[in-house]
Amino acid sequence: MASERQQIHEEDESIGSIDETSSKPTPLPKLQLFITLLVQFAEPVTGLVIYPFINQLVRDTGINHGDETKTGYYAGLIESSFFLAECLSVVLWGYLSDRYGRRPVLLIGPLGLSISAVLFGLSKTFWRLLGFRCLQGVFNGNIGVAKSVIAEITDDTNVGQAYGYIPLMWSTGVTIAPFLGGILSKPAERWPNIFGKFDIFRSHPYFLPCAVAGAIALVTFIVAFIGLNETLPAIVEREKATRSQSTANETADSTTPLLHKSTNDTYGAISENTPVFETQTATAFIHEDEEHLKEVPSLLYRPLLLVYLNYLFLAFCDMSNSVLLPLMYSTPIEYGGLGLEPVHIGTALGTFGLVNSLFQSQVFGSLVRKFGPVRIYQFGFTALCCSFLVYPVMALLAKRAGYVNAAVVACIVVHFSLIAMVYMAYATIHVLIVQSVPEGGRMGTANGLGQMAGTGMRAIAPTVASSLFSVSIQRNLLGGSLGFYLLFGFSVIGIWTSLLLIDPSTLKKEKRRSQPSSN
Repeated sequence: MASERQQIHEEDESIGSIDETSSKPTPLPKLQLFITLLVQFAEPVTGLVIYPFINQLVRDTGINHGDETKTGYYAGLIESSFFLAECLSVVLWGYLSDRYGRRPVLLIGPLGLSISAVLFGLSKTFWRLLGFRCLQGVFNGNIGVAKSVIAEITDDTNVGQAYGYIPLMWSTGVTIAPFLGGILSKPAERWPNIFGKFDIFRSHPYFLPCAVAGAIALVTFIVAFIGLNETLPAIVEREKATRSQSTANETADSTTPLLHKSTNDTYGAISENTPVFETQTATAFIHEDEEHLKEVPSLLYRPLLLVYLNYLFLAFCDMSNSVLLPLMYSTPIEYGGLGLEPVHIGTALGTFGLVNSLFQSQVFGSLVRKFGPVRIYQFGFTALCCSFLVYPVMALLAKRAGYVNAAVVACIVVHFSLIAMVYMAYATIHVLIVQSVPEGGRMGTANGLGQMAGTGMRAIAPTVASSLFSVSIQRNLLGGSLGFYLLFGFSVIGIWTSLLLIDPSTLKKEKRRSQPSSN
């Protein structure tokens, strides 16, 4: 018993020393990280560029037959089809990346986004718009693969810092895309001396913003094609083994020339042995890869399933909040909103995006290293939960004052501060997914399943949140704030599920203790 206690004590000390040595973050592979983030940047640019003009574009197709009440319905179909197509394709992309490598799958994404964005801008019928919008969702389905690449080019000491840059790229894209969509729409009318000379800009008034977004995606493809490396461990190891064997063969050839000269073709022991070894090596790695890919049941792993469950709550609640914010801010004060003009809402969102991007990139990594991803996620989701309670407070203060006074502005600042914490929850949920995948499991498929859960909730949440908001106002339920309280109650359940999360570092320590001593 004494020897067992001593062994456990020594293991604890060794684990502690490992944690201490790993506390200093490893330098990030900046070029590969930049290229991977650039691929992710193409998503919001091509996905959100249509938002400023989509309603007018739907009207121009004539699908609503002049009925303005149906415009929102058809525009909603086009917008939701993106998330639905992404949801249905994301696991397939993850599987393909596990089977054929990360690089080819990531290259297909921006190339497909570029083509589909241009074709969307050239479409003049509703069904073509819907079809090309679905294609955008399909090609964007490989976004989970980018997260796998980030996990594979980092380690436990710097993965949080790397994932902290994801909100930076997203916020930048979210800020740029609507700007492009609004400024570049109808260029023949805005700048007739330049674009009015071309028939394509007169007949397709929304082609230019789509073409610019497609060009950004095409540049992303070119940069990734030139500089992106393969990171799938099975392929990397196989290539490394092939290079090592090739080097060994070259060394043997250069150091034993007399042996080759004196060896005839019928004897040839060396010339026959070398191919056999190479074949055995390649076969071993292929067999290893196939065995690795058969481990689908390993993803049915309680810690990973709990992460997926939390991702469902996070995606639904966050998307509901994203829909409610501009809806409530723009609704007239007498109906329970703030009555803000679009320019004020856009300025507020743009300013927040800039400040939040800088905050996430500078602070997130150090917070994850200090407190761990689970605690940061719990903190971020709790902030999201509290953000739903700010809405009725703002509505009440605005109604009493009759305008947006200093107290309401203070609430807006608090609201955006809470939302900033939610971005950290998103970054940590991706960290938890990659760190909770069992050893030898399919990381690409695991990220794909997580992305599917998130996009599925993002497709449902807008309808649920906006409907709750409308019904609460129409029937004056709890002063028009019932929807906010219902979403708050639902998010409280999400807080409870966050308490069930298991820290990946705990799993690693338990695994080390369970391994038999080599002595």
